[in-house]
Amino acid sequence: MKIAFELSGEHATLPRAEVIACLESLNIAFREVAFMDQLLIVDVQDVPPIAKRLAMTHHILEVVFICPANIKSILRSVSNADPGIDGKTFCIRAKHIKGTDLSSTVLEKEAGAIIHKKGYRVDLDKPEVMFHLVLTEGKCVFGRLIESVDRSQYEFRRPKQRPFFHPGVLLPRFARALVNLSSAGDGLLLDPFCGTGGILIEAALIGAQCVGMDVQQKMVLGTSLNLKYYDIGGLLIVGDACATPLRSEKVDAIVTDLPYGRSALIQARSLEHLYHCSLSEIYRVLKKNKKAVIVSQMPLDKFAEEVGFIVKERYQQRVHRSLTRQIIVLQK
Repeated sequence: MKIAFELSGEHATLPRAEVIACLESLNIAFREVAFMDQLLIVDVQDVPPIAKRLAMTHHILEVVFICPANIKSILRSVSNADPGIDGKTFCIRAKHIKGTDLSSTVLEKEAGAIIHKKGYRVDLDKPEVMFHLVLTEGKCVFGRLIESVDRSQYEFRRPKQRPFFHPGVLLPRFARALVNLSSAGDGLLLDPFCGTGGILIEAALIGAQCVGMDVQQKMVLGTSLNLKYYDIGGLLIVGDACATPLRSEKVDAIVTDLPYGRSALIQARSLEHLYHCSLSEIYRVLKKNKKAVIVSQMPLDKFAEEVGFIVKERYQQRVHRSLTRQIIVLQK
């Protein structure tokens, strides 16, 4: 069966990478069919149970058909398709992403009329089946809604809602996406620069065992408050990321946002020394074939490769005019 993921538009490629990493981490066999602007289509045996993990996806659809994004092709395809809704009430919602100026209202009305003539009842308020008609890059994807991602949960966990707050931290949606990119499961996840604990919170909520570390005691104490606020456990350490007190190849995943600016130089000689030294320790404690996802303010490819990592993926996220985050996915 073909499954379509309606992706968020907050980044061009990270939402797709997050879905792929989740499928791979759960050992779900899949084949990528197409990737278009804010839409990923994969072929799978069964519906993958990943909606509760995802942060950069809006909806998951079972694809009924794919056709060119023109009114004749769409209505002809709707007419030829089997709705497969067994007499249930239905509703259609059209969404434009890119590449067409067709009216959503007209599409919903005319496609709905065709299905209605087949003997099915429309219910605009509480339909038993919701169809999505997504138009992007000259294509129309028509599918039955399987599940929607509850993105409101991330708003409840915004940094300023926590007992301990510090400016400049990652938003929960972004932190969850990074955790998913690491292919974290129920094993041990380390954040050696844990700050206020945002990454640890998102990792714990998908079942990971968490270890957080920071050189500043106030950050570790603040993280402890935040974890308790969400009833989350974990091991917290006041320590130097250049001398991690863990055995070699102990950790299943590492996700961290490297510090920068004056606060990063409390104990380090320079940022370059801190990054190279901490990456060496990250490599040492990570198990073979496992992943580390690192956020920084400068490219780290050279440092990562020098300590032995394979660079698997690279992304950039523009935060504001003077800050562009560099995201790198490394494999040991």
